[in-house]
Amino acid sequence: MKNGSSEGLKRLTLAGALAALTTVFTLLIQIPSPTKGYINLGDTVVNIAAWVLGPLYGGAAAGIGSALADLISGYTVYAPATLIIKAAMAAAAFYVYHRAAKQWKTLPARILSAIVSEAVMVTGYAVFAGFLYGSAATALLSIPENLVQGAVGAAVSVTLYELILKRIPKRVLP
Repeated sequence: MKNGSSEGLKRLTLAGALAALTTVFTLLIQIPSPTKGYINLGDTVVNIAAWVLGPLYGGAAAGIGSALADLISGYTVYAPATLIIKAAMAAAAFYVYHRAAKQWKTLPARILSAIVSEAVMVTGYAVFAGFLYGSAATALLSIPENLVQGAVGAAVSVTLYELILKRIPKRVLP
């Protein structure tokens, strides 16, 4: 097998595993919210998938895993928006990290990356809630709960990456 196809297979396999892990983290703890959504830990893996796999494979893992959790949980109406929002979060996390890491150490770059990623989530779900419920007030109601989820997701993803994942040898991860 050629090295390029081996690397592609490794990325695809890891993307599938991270999609499954995103689903599990999203389903693990679900706190219902007033706007008929739920607060969860899935963003932890969304950011990690971006940092490990990049915008394409990481975005696919993040979007598919999160949308699958919505389908399993009965939040079917959210699944298409979740697919797009979580993939966009991963892309933002990847690009912001790589840009910031050129000027800063990796920890501050990763923190900024996670914050921007979570801002994409908060904005995305506020816009979606506005369209879904036809109400700017409902859209605004979704912001505090998503800020809580975002803060937890950013903190846990940065912590897990810095304490565990960055110590994994480069030959193991793509």
